[in-house]
Amino acid sequence: MTTMTLAALAQGELGTRGVRDWLLENIVPLVLLSVALLLLWLGGGKGDNAGVMRRLAGVVIALAIIGLAVSGMGVDVGEWIAGLFTS
Repeated sequence: MTTMTLAALAQGELGTRGVRDWLLENIVPLVLLSVALLLLWLGGGKGDNAGVMRRLAGVVIALAIIGLAVSGMGVDVGEWIAGLFTS
């Protein structure tokens, strides 16, 4: 039975698409939720709203970078930025 399963796997394409999709659908939202709760707990309880907003700005920038990396649009954005400085 194991030999038949290995033979069937060997005939198809192997890749990391399933792992990548699982990480994007499960781990990333869980990490974002935990970061949001941590920010609210650390800054909100003390009344340090300005500190929370500074940290939140950093999180938004990090999310934008993650979004560019995941979507594959990083090259296009880089070419657009380079086009601003060259003619």
